[in-house]
Amino acid sequence: MKLESLRKHAATLPGAVIDVKWGADECASVGGKMYAVFGIEGGRAANVAFKVDAERFLELTDRPGIVPAPYLARARWVQVADARALSDAEARALVERSHALVAAKLPRRFRDGLAASAAVAPRSRR
Repeated sequence: MKLESLRKHAATLPGAVIDVKWGADECASVGGKMYAVFGIEGGRAANVAFKVDAERFLELTDRPGIVPAPYLARARWVQVADARALSDAEARALVERSHALVAAKLPRRFRDGLAASAAVAPRSRR
């Protein structure tokens, strides 16, 4: 997986806000709740952590290069320390799922706003 392209993709999800926390980690949030955290070293992503479904947590952490995320494992977050542990497509799908899991816990009016903004697609000019 390419961490830099995943980092860019995380920023394009509906309602995404990107900020820096803890001095060096770039966090992608929706509604003020994190759904992906990129460890930044030298201006580039070195690792990524995100929330997963309960039934995927053990499956993913059994793979080499994926560990329970420090401080967040009890909330079923995993950290991908080795980019070779996931394909680009699988990593994108997992970050999108993390976004969906976090967004599902937001207040209804915020979720409705996300759905409305996601439904409005830019029109192409001919």
